[in-house]
Amino acid sequence: MDITIHASFLPHDDADAALAFYRDTLGFEVRNDVGYDGMRWLTVGPADQPGTSIVLTPPAADPGVTDEERRTIVEMMAKGTYAGILLATADLDGTFERVQASGAEVVQEPTKQPYGVRDCAFRDPSGNLIRIQERA
Repeated sequence: MDITIHASFLPHDDADAALAFYRDTLGFEVRNDVGYDGMRWLTVGPADQPGTSIVLTPPAADPGVTDEERRTIVEMMAKGTYAGILLATADLDGTFERVQASGAEVVQEPTKQPYGVRDCAFRDPSGNLIRIQERA
């Protein structure tokens, strides 16, 4: 089998703030910016990895989600417990400084974990947990 990761989905509650974070702070390129029915989807990713993307979606876009579930999703996003992603960099300290300087909420400064990796964590403007590991 030849299977790759093509895209991962994260919710956003403010497309402009999400765009500024992923494009301007993390340096991802914008691959798609689509509006439909008052909602907006953004596709971003690292320039040197054209086959891997993050799709930033409006949390209410799925027609199968009930109003009660929608409220739960919005509450969990506000608490930062709904979604997250793990990224990697060769320069964890430099990346941490850049993201911290953007005003992003710091969850954890660069730390050597007991399970062997060194990483840090932030929340994006929608509350999604963004962990960044140091590549060896």
